[in-house]
Amino acid sequence: MSARVVRRSLAVGLPLALLATVSVAATAAGAQDRHGRPGPTARVTGSAVLGDVPLAGFSNGLLPGTVDDDRGVMLGGIGSDLYPAGRKGEFWTVTDRGPNGQIKIDGKKRRTFPVPGFDPAIVEVRVDGGHVRVVRSIPLATRSGAPVNGLPNQPGRDEAPYTYDARTPLTYDPNGLDTEGIVRACDGTFWLVDEYGPSLVHVSARGRVLARYVPEGLGLTGTDYPVVEALPGVLLHRKTNRGFEGLAQLPGGDLVLAVQSPLSLPDQDAGESSRNTRLLRFSPKKRAVTAEYAYRFDPVDVVDPGEDDTSELKISSVVAIGRNTLLVQERTDRTARLHRVTLPHGRGILGSAWDDPATSPSYEELTAPSAAGVPVLRKSLVVDLGKVPGVPGKIEGVAVTGRNTFAVINDNDFGMTDGPDAFDANGRLVDSGIDTSVTLLKLPRPLHG
Repeated sequence: MSARVVRRSLAVGLPLALLATVSVAATAAGAQDRHGRPGPTARVTGSAVLGDVPLAGFSNGLLPGTVDDDRGVMLGGIGSDLYPAGRKGEFWTVTDRGPNGQIKIDGKKRRTFPVPGFDPAIVEVRVDGGHVRVVRSIPLATRSGAPVNGLPNQPGRDEAPYTYDARTPLTYDPNGLDTEGIVRACDGTFWLVDEYGPSLVHVSARGRVLARYVPEGLGLTGTDYPVVEALPGVLLHRKTNRGFEGLAQLPGGDLVLAVQSPLSLPDQDAGESSRNTRLLRFSPKKRAVTAEYAYRFDPVDVVDPGEDDTSELKISSVVAIGRNTLLVQERTDRTARLHRVTLPHGRGILGSAWDDPATSPSYEELTAPSAAGVPVLRKSLVVDLGKVPGVPGKIEGVAVTGRNTFAVINDNDFGMTDGPDAFDANGRLVDSGIDTSVTLLKLPRPLHG
Protein backbone atom coordinates (compact mmCIF):
# COMPACT_ATOMS: atom_id res chain seq x y z
CA MET A 1 0.00 0.00 0.00
CA SER A 2 1.30 3.43 -0.83
CA ALA A 3 1.69 6.31 1.59
CA ARG A 4 -1.04 8.89 2.04
CA VAL A 5 -2.27 12.36 1.20
CA VAL A 6 -3.29 14.55 4.11
CA ARG A 7 -6.52 16.48 4.08
CA ARG A 8 -8.20 19.12 6.05
CA SER A 9 -6.96 22.42 7.22
CA LEU A 10 -3.46 23.25 6.24
CA ALA A 11 -2.93 26.45 8.08
CA VAL A 12 -0.37 28.76 6.61
CA GLY A 13 1.88 29.84 9.46
CA LEU A 14 5.01 31.81 10.24
CA PRO A 15 6.95 32.40 13.47
CA LEU A 16 5.25 35.24 15.33
CA ALA A 17 8.28 37.51 15.16
CA LEU A 18 8.23 37.34 11.36
CA LEU A 19 4.48 37.65 11.02
CA ALA A 20 4.44 41.26 12.07
CA THR A 21 6.43 42.28 9.00
CA VAL A 22 4.87 40.05 6.38
CA SER A 23 2.89 41.47 3.51
CA VAL A 24 1.89 39.59 0.39
CA ALA A 25 3.64 41.23 -2.54
CA ALA A 26 3.74 38.18 -4.77
CA THR A 27 1.72 37.56 -7.86
CA ALA A 28 1.09 33.90 -8.54
CA ALA A 29 -1.01 31.46 -10.48
CA GLY A 30 -4.39 33.04 -11.09
CA ALA A 31 -3.44 36.33 -9.39
CA GLN A 32 -2.86 39.72 -11.02
CA ASP A 33 -0.18 42.34 -10.62
CA ARG A 34 -0.93 45.97 -9.69
CA HIS A 35 -1.62 46.76 -13.36
CA GLY A 36 -4.28 44.04 -13.60
CA ARG A 37 -2.13 41.74 -15.73
CA PRO A 38 -2.00 37.98 -15.06
CA GLY A 39 0.85 37.12 -12.75
CA PRO A 40 3.44 34.39 -13.33
CA THR A 41 2.69 30.88 -12.12
CA ALA A 42 3.79 29.44 -8.79
CA ARG A 43 5.61 26.13 -9.08
CA VAL A 44 6.04 22.96 -7.06
CA THR A 45 9.60 22.52 -5.79
CA GLY A 46 9.15 19.24 -3.94
CA SER A 47 6.73 16.65 -2.65
CA ALA A 48 6.96 14.16 0.19
CA VAL A 49 4.66 11.33 1.23
CA LEU A 50 3.89 9.61 4.52
CA GLY A 51 4.84 5.95 4.50
CA ASP A 52 2.68 3.11 5.81
CA VAL A 53 2.26 3.19 9.59
CA PRO A 54 -0.34 0.70 10.94
CA LEU A 55 -2.94 2.69 12.87
CA ALA A 56 -3.12 0.22 15.77
CA GLY A 57 0.63 0.38 16.31
CA PHE A 58 0.58 4.16 16.18
CA SER A 59 -2.32 4.56 18.61
CA ASN A 60 -1.34 1.83 21.06
CA GLY A 61 2.22 3.14 21.13
CA LEU A 62 0.83 6.39 22.52
CA LEU A 63 -1.95 5.02 24.73
CA PRO A 64 -1.77 1.21 25.13
CA GLY A 65 -5.02 -0.65 24.52
CA THR A 66 -6.68 2.18 22.62
CA VAL A 67 -7.22 0.24 19.37
CA ASP A 68 -7.86 -3.51 19.35
CA ASP A 69 -8.38 -3.82 15.58
CA ASP A 70 -7.46 -1.18 13.02
CA ARG A 71 -9.05 -3.18 10.15
CA GLY A 72 -5.96 -2.65 8.03
CA VAL A 73 -6.10 1.15 8.22
CA MET A 74 -2.82 3.05 8.13
CA LEU A 75 -2.02 6.35 9.82
CA GLY A 76 -3.46 9.19 7.76
CA GLY A 77 -5.78 12.12 8.19
CA ILE A 78 -2.95 14.25 9.58
CA GLY A 79 -3.53 16.84 6.87
CA SER A 80 -6.20 18.69 8.80
CA ASP A 81 -3.70 21.50 9.31
CA LEU A 82 -0.03 22.46 9.06
CA TYR A 83 1.88 24.80 11.36
CA PRO A 84 5.65 25.49 11.39
CA ALA A 85 7.45 23.69 14.23
CA GLY A 86 10.48 26.00 14.26
CA ARG A 87 13.09 23.95 12.40
CA LYS A 88 13.31 23.95 8.63
CA GLY A 89 11.13 21.23 7.14
CA GLU A 90 9.34 20.43 10.41
CA PHE A 91 5.64 21.04 11.04
CA TRP A 92 2.93 20.45 13.60
CA THR A 93 -0.08 18.65 12.20
CA VAL A 94 -3.24 17.26 13.75
CA THR A 95 -5.41 14.29 12.90
CA ASP A 96 -9.14 14.62 12.59
CA ARG A 97 -11.60 12.31 14.37
CA GLY A 98 -10.19 9.22 12.68
CA PRO A 99 -11.31 6.88 9.91
CA ASN A 100 -14.96 7.46 9.08
CA GLY A 101 -17.29 7.07 6.13
CA GLN A 102 -20.92 6.81 5.08
CA ILE A 103 -23.00 3.84 4.02
CA LYS A 104 -26.65 3.87 2.99
CA ILE A 105 -28.92 1.52 4.93
CA ASP A 106 -32.59 1.45 3.90
CA GLY A 107 -31.99 4.56 1.81
CA LYS A 108 -30.49 6.65 4.64
CA LYS A 109 -26.82 7.48 5.13
CA ARG A 110 -25.16 6.32 8.33
CA ARG A 111 -21.83 7.62 9.66
CA THR A 112 -19.36 4.79 10.24
CA PHE A 113 -16.37 4.68 12.62
CA PRO A 114 -14.32 1.59 11.69
CA VAL A 115 -11.77 2.25 14.47
CA PRO A 116 -13.91 3.76 17.26
CA GLY A 117 -11.09 3.68 19.80
CA PHE A 118 -8.87 5.95 17.72
CA ASP A 119 -7.50 8.87 19.73
CA PRO A 120 -6.96 12.12 17.81
CA ALA A 121 -3.35 13.26 18.10
CA ILE A 122 -1.02 16.16 17.49
CA VAL A 123 1.75 14.91 15.20
CA GLU A 124 5.07 16.61 14.54
CA VAL A 125 6.47 15.66 11.14
CA ARG A 126 9.66 16.29 9.20
CA VAL A 127 9.89 16.56 5.42
CA ASP A 128 12.99 14.56 4.55
CA GLY A 129 13.56 14.39 0.82
CA GLY A 130 10.58 12.57 -0.61
CA HIS A 131 9.42 11.27 2.76
CA VAL A 132 7.22 12.63 5.53
CA ARG A 133 8.56 11.21 8.79
CA VAL A 134 6.84 11.30 12.19
CA VAL A 135 9.11 13.03 14.72
CA ARG A 136 6.80 12.72 17.73
CA SER A 137 3.14 12.40 18.56
CA ILE A 138 1.03 13.75 21.40
CA PRO A 139 -2.29 11.98 22.09
CA LEU A 140 -5.23 14.08 23.23
CA ALA A 141 -6.42 13.20 26.71
CA THR A 142 -9.04 14.31 29.22
CA ARG A 143 -8.28 15.91 32.59
CA SER A 144 -7.93 12.45 34.18
CA GLY A 145 -5.64 11.20 31.42
CA ALA A 146 -8.22 9.10 29.58
CA PRO A 147 -7.99 9.11 25.77
CA VAL A 148 -10.17 11.53 23.81
CA ASN A 149 -11.80 9.64 20.94
CA GLY A 150 -13.37 11.04 17.78
CA LEU A 151 -16.96 9.94 18.40
CA PRO A 152 -19.89 12.38 18.14
CA ASN A 153 -21.05 14.17 21.30
CA GLN A 154 -24.79 14.69 21.39
CA PRO A 155 -27.75 12.59 20.19
CA GLY A 156 -30.10 14.61 18.01
CA ARG A 157 -27.43 17.15 17.12
CA ASP A 158 -24.54 15.06 15.81
CA GLU A 159 -24.67 12.17 13.38
CA ALA A 160 -25.31 8.80 15.03
CA PRO A 161 -22.12 6.66 15.04
CA TYR A 162 -22.05 3.09 13.68
CA THR A 163 -19.55 0.29 13.21
CA TYR A 164 -17.60 -0.14 9.96
CA ASP A 165 -20.50 -1.90 8.22
CA ALA A 166 -23.14 0.63 9.44
CA ARG A 167 -25.07 -2.18 11.12
CA THR A 168 -24.35 -1.72 14.83
CA PRO A 169 -24.81 1.56 16.71
CA LEU A 170 -21.91 2.94 18.74
CA THR A 171 -22.15 5.06 21.88
CA TYR A 172 -21.96 8.85 21.74
CA ASP A 173 -19.14 10.39 23.79
CA PRO A 174 -19.27 14.01 25.05
CA ASN A 175 -15.45 14.01 25.26
CA GLY A 176 -15.11 13.24 21.54
CA LEU A 177 -13.41 15.77 19.27
CA ASP A 178 -13.28 16.18 15.50
CA THR A 179 -10.08 18.23 15.53
CA GLU A 180 -9.04 20.33 12.54
CA GLY A 181 -6.88 23.50 12.82
CA ILE A 182 -3.79 23.80 15.01
CA VAL A 183 -1.46 26.55 16.24
CA ARG A 184 1.14 26.52 18.99
CA ALA A 185 1.22 29.34 21.54
CA CYS A 186 4.36 30.94 22.94
CA ASP A 187 3.93 29.04 26.23
CA GLY A 188 4.11 25.67 24.44
CA THR A 189 0.41 24.90 24.67
CA PHE A 190 -1.71 24.22 21.59
CA TRP A 191 -4.97 25.61 20.31
CA LEU A 192 -7.17 23.39 18.14
CA VAL A 193 -10.57 23.82 16.52
CA ASP A 194 -13.28 21.18 16.39
CA GLU A 195 -16.22 20.58 14.06
CA TYR A 196 -18.71 19.06 16.50
CA GLY A 197 -19.41 22.02 18.82
CA PRO A 198 -18.11 23.80 16.91
CA SER A 199 -15.46 24.52 19.50
CA LEU A 200 -12.07 26.00 20.26
CA VAL A 201 -9.92 23.68 22.34
CA HIS A 202 -6.95 24.64 24.53
CA VAL A 203 -4.53 21.75 25.01
CA SER A 204 -1.45 21.45 27.23
CA ALA A 205 1.99 20.69 25.81
CA ARG A 206 1.36 17.07 26.84
CA GLY A 207 -2.03 16.85 25.15
CA ARG A 208 -4.39 17.30 28.10
CA VAL A 209 -7.52 19.27 27.27
CA LEU A 210 -7.40 22.38 29.45
CA ALA A 211 -10.66 23.94 28.24
CA ARG A 212 -13.18 23.61 25.42
CA TYR A 213 -14.94 26.80 24.33
CA VAL A 214 -18.36 26.15 22.76
CA PRO A 215 -21.38 28.18 21.59
CA GLU A 216 -23.78 29.60 24.15
CA GLY A 217 -26.69 27.23 24.65
CA LEU A 218 -24.93 24.05 23.49
CA GLY A 219 -25.56 22.35 26.81
CA LEU A 220 -22.72 19.83 26.51
CA THR A 221 -22.47 17.85 29.75
CA GLY A 222 -20.62 14.78 30.98
CA THR A 223 -17.15 15.82 29.82
CA ASP A 224 -13.96 15.08 31.73
CA TYR A 225 -12.60 18.56 31.06
CA PRO A 226 -13.94 22.12 31.49
CA VAL A 227 -16.49 23.32 28.93
CA VAL A 228 -17.06 27.08 28.62
CA GLU A 229 -19.98 28.54 26.64
CA ALA A 230 -18.09 31.55 25.29
CA LEU A 231 -18.88 31.55 21.55
CA PRO A 232 -21.89 33.16 19.82
CA GLY A 233 -25.02 31.03 20.06
CA VAL A 234 -25.72 31.48 16.34
CA LEU A 235 -22.99 28.87 15.73
CA LEU A 236 -25.41 26.22 16.99
CA HIS A 237 -26.74 26.37 13.43
CA ARG A 238 -23.53 25.05 11.91
CA LYS A 239 -23.97 22.55 9.12
CA THR A 240 -23.37 18.94 10.17
CA ASN A 241 -19.67 18.07 9.76
CA ARG A 242 -18.94 21.69 8.77
CA GLY A 243 -17.98 23.40 12.03
CA PHE A 244 -14.62 25.13 12.55
CA GLU A 245 -11.73 24.13 10.28
CA GLY A 246 -9.31 27.00 9.81
CA LEU A 247 -7.36 28.48 12.74
CA ALA A 248 -4.75 31.25 12.70
CA GLN A 249 -2.69 32.89 15.43
CA LEU A 250 -2.09 36.62 15.04
CA PRO A 251 1.23 38.14 16.23
CA GLY A 252 -0.41 39.60 19.33
CA GLY A 253 -1.73 36.18 20.34
CA ASP A 254 -5.35 36.53 19.27
CA LEU A 255 -6.84 33.62 17.35
CA VAL A 256 -8.96 33.69 14.19
CA LEU A 257 -11.40 30.81 13.64
CA ALA A 258 -13.14 30.06 10.36
CA VAL A 259 -16.56 28.46 10.04
CA GLN A 260 -15.99 25.97 7.25
CA SER A 261 -19.31 26.54 5.47
CA PRO A 262 -22.32 28.87 5.70
CA LEU A 263 -24.61 28.27 8.68
CA SER A 264 -27.96 26.58 8.10
CA LEU A 265 -30.02 29.73 8.59
CA PRO A 266 -32.91 29.73 8.51
CA ASP A 267 -32.72 26.13 7.29
CA GLN A 268 -30.50 23.59 5.56
CA ASP A 269 -31.51 24.65 2.05
CA ALA A 270 -30.45 28.24 2.72
CA GLY A 271 -27.07 27.12 4.00
CA GLU A 272 -26.48 24.79 1.06
CA SER A 273 -27.00 27.56 -1.47
CA SER A 274 -25.26 30.36 0.45
CA ARG A 275 -21.81 31.84 -0.22
CA ASN A 276 -21.67 33.74 3.09
CA THR A 277 -19.66 32.38 6.00
CA ARG A 278 -18.05 33.80 9.14
CA LEU A 279 -14.66 34.31 10.81
CA LEU A 280 -14.32 34.90 14.56
CA ARG A 281 -11.58 36.62 16.55
CA PHE A 282 -10.93 35.14 20.00
CA SER A 283 -8.80 36.66 22.74
CA PRO A 284 -7.08 34.01 24.91
CA LYS A 285 -6.40 36.72 27.49
CA LYS A 286 -10.08 37.67 27.77
CA ARG A 287 -11.28 34.14 26.99
CA ALA A 288 -13.89 35.71 24.77
CA VAL A 289 -14.81 36.42 21.16
CA THR A 290 -13.97 40.06 20.42
CA ALA A 291 -15.03 40.30 16.76
CA GLU A 292 -16.97 38.43 14.10
CA TYR A 293 -16.37 39.02 10.40
CA ALA A 294 -18.55 38.42 7.36
CA TYR A 295 -16.75 36.53 4.59
CA ARG A 296 -18.14 35.80 1.12
CA PHE A 297 -16.92 32.97 -1.12
CA ASP A 298 -16.28 33.43 -4.81
CA PRO A 299 -18.78 31.60 -7.06
CA VAL A 300 -18.12 27.87 -6.98
CA ASP A 301 -17.36 27.69 -10.71
CA VAL A 302 -14.69 30.35 -10.23
CA VAL A 303 -13.03 28.39 -7.43
CA ASP A 304 -13.48 25.07 -9.25
CA PRO A 305 -14.30 25.41 -12.97
CA GLY A 306 -16.88 22.83 -13.95
CA GLU A 307 -18.36 22.54 -10.44
CA ASP A 308 -21.91 23.86 -10.04
CA ASP A 309 -22.74 22.82 -6.45
CA THR A 310 -22.29 25.83 -4.16
CA SER A 311 -22.37 23.60 -1.07
CA GLU A 312 -18.95 22.24 -2.09
CA LEU A 313 -17.31 25.53 -1.06
CA LYS A 314 -15.32 25.35 2.18
CA ILE A 315 -12.68 27.20 4.19
CA SER A 316 -10.17 24.75 5.62
CA SER A 317 -7.23 27.01 6.37
CA VAL A 318 -6.55 30.53 7.59
CA VAL A 319 -3.01 31.78 8.19
CA ALA A 320 -1.72 34.96 9.76
CA ILE A 321 0.72 36.89 7.54
CA GLY A 322 0.66 40.18 9.42
CA ARG A 323 -0.68 41.83 12.54
CA ASN A 324 -4.20 41.93 11.11
CA THR A 325 -3.73 40.18 7.78
CA LEU A 326 -4.64 36.63 6.81
CA LEU A 327 -4.41 34.18 3.99
CA VAL A 328 -7.83 32.57 3.64
CA GLN A 329 -8.20 29.37 1.68
CA GLU A 330 -11.33 28.72 -0.38
CA ARG A 331 -11.60 25.18 -1.68
CA THR A 332 -13.56 22.27 -3.00
CA ASP A 333 -12.27 18.72 -2.72
CA ARG A 334 -10.51 19.15 -6.08
CA THR A 335 -8.84 22.53 -5.86
CA ALA A 336 -8.06 25.55 -3.67
CA ARG A 337 -7.31 29.28 -3.87
CA LEU A 338 -5.63 31.56 -1.34
CA HIS A 339 -6.82 35.13 -0.73
CA ARG A 340 -5.29 37.94 1.25
CA VAL A 341 -7.67 39.53 3.77
CA THR A 342 -7.09 42.45 6.15
CA LEU A 343 -9.15 42.41 9.34
CA PRO A 344 -10.72 45.80 10.17
CA HIS A 345 -10.92 47.39 13.60
CA GLY A 346 -14.06 46.93 15.62
CA ARG A 347 -16.45 44.08 16.40
CA GLY A 348 -17.70 43.50 12.87
CA ILE A 349 -21.08 41.77 12.97
CA LEU A 350 -20.59 40.42 16.50
CA GLY A 351 -23.78 40.99 18.50
CA SER A 352 -25.61 42.50 15.53
CA ALA A 353 -28.91 41.38 14.03
CA TRP A 354 -26.92 38.96 11.85
CA ASP A 355 -26.12 37.00 15.03
CA ASP A 356 -29.85 36.62 15.74
CA PRO A 357 -31.28 33.41 14.22
CA ALA A 358 -34.68 35.13 14.02
CA THR A 359 -33.42 37.82 11.61
CA SER A 360 -35.14 37.53 8.23
CA PRO A 361 -33.70 37.39 5.72
CA SER A 362 -30.68 35.89 7.44
CA TYR A 363 -27.13 36.90 6.56
CA GLU A 364 -26.75 33.50 4.89
CA GLU A 365 -29.73 34.23 2.61
CA LEU A 366 -28.32 37.49 1.26
CA THR A 367 -27.11 37.37 -2.34
CA ALA A 368 -25.55 40.84 -2.07
CA PRO A 369 -24.62 41.23 1.62
CA SER A 370 -22.56 44.40 1.11
CA ALA A 371 -25.55 46.11 -0.49
CA ALA A 372 -27.59 45.12 2.55
CA GLY A 373 -25.15 46.91 4.83
CA VAL A 374 -23.11 43.91 5.93
CA PRO A 375 -19.40 44.82 6.29
CA VAL A 376 -18.01 41.97 4.18
CA LEU A 377 -14.25 41.45 4.32
CA ARG A 378 -12.38 42.62 1.24
CA LYS A 379 -10.04 40.09 -0.33
CA SER A 380 -7.50 39.77 -3.12
CA LEU A 381 -6.37 36.58 -4.83
CA VAL A 382 -2.80 35.50 -4.08
CA VAL A 383 -2.59 32.10 -5.77
CA ASP A 384 -4.90 29.68 -7.55
CA LEU A 385 -3.53 26.25 -6.66
CA GLY A 386 -5.78 24.65 -9.27
CA LYS A 387 -3.53 26.20 -11.91
CA VAL A 388 -0.29 24.87 -10.41
CA PRO A 389 0.69 21.45 -11.80
CA GLY A 390 1.52 18.87 -9.15
CA VAL A 391 -0.74 20.12 -6.34
CA PRO A 392 -3.02 17.34 -5.01
CA GLY A 393 -6.70 17.64 -4.21
CA LYS A 394 -8.35 18.17 -0.82
CA ILE A 395 -5.78 20.62 0.49
CA GLU A 396 -6.60 21.43 4.11
CA GLY A 397 -3.41 22.95 5.51
CA VAL A 398 -1.00 25.68 4.43
CA ALA A 399 2.20 26.91 6.09
CA VAL A 400 4.50 29.73 5.02
CA THR A 401 8.11 28.49 5.03
CA GLY A 402 10.16 31.42 3.69
CA ARG A 403 10.24 34.73 1.83
CA ASN A 404 8.46 33.31 -1.20
CA THR A 405 7.82 29.67 -0.29
CA PHE A 406 5.02 27.78 1.39
CA ALA A 407 3.87 24.21 1.98
CA VAL A 408 0.47 22.56 1.70
CA ILE A 409 -0.84 19.27 3.03
CA ASN A 410 -3.83 17.21 1.95
CA ASP A 411 -6.29 15.06 3.86
CA ASN A 412 -6.35 11.49 2.61
CA ASP A 413 -9.20 10.41 4.93
CA PHE A 414 -7.08 7.51 6.20
CA GLY A 415 -7.51 5.86 2.80
CA MET A 416 -11.26 5.59 3.44
CA THR A 417 -14.01 5.80 0.85
CA ASP A 418 -17.77 5.90 1.27
CA GLY A 419 -20.12 3.03 0.52
CA PRO A 420 -20.30 -0.69 1.31
CA ASP A 421 -17.17 -1.47 -0.72
CA ALA A 422 -14.85 0.45 1.63
CA PHE A 423 -14.08 -2.89 3.36
CA ASP A 424 -13.69 -6.38 1.98
CA ALA A 425 -15.56 -9.50 3.04
CA ASN A 426 -13.16 -9.93 5.98
CA GLY A 427 -13.73 -6.39 7.22
CA ARG A 428 -10.33 -5.14 6.04
CA LEU A 429 -9.90 -1.73 4.43
CA VAL A 430 -9.88 -1.48 0.65
CA ASP A 431 -7.45 1.43 0.54
CA SER A 432 -8.18 4.38 -1.75
CA GLY A 433 -4.51 4.62 -2.71
CA ILE A 434 -4.41 8.34 -1.92
CA ASP A 435 -1.23 9.38 -0.14
CA THR A 436 -0.80 11.86 2.68
CA SER A 437 1.58 14.33 1.12
CA VAL A 438 3.30 17.62 1.86
CA THR A 439 3.85 19.71 -1.26
CA LEU A 440 6.40 22.53 -1.32
CA LEU A 441 5.77 25.56 -3.55
CA LYS A 442 7.59 28.69 -4.61
CA LEU A 443 6.03 31.98 -5.62
CA PRO A 444 7.68 34.21 -8.24
CA ARG A 445 8.12 37.10 -5.80
CA PRO A 446 8.69 37.41 -2.04
CA LEU A 447 5.73 37.13 0.31
CA HIS A 448 7.15 39.86 2.53
CA GLY A 449 8.58 43.19 1.51
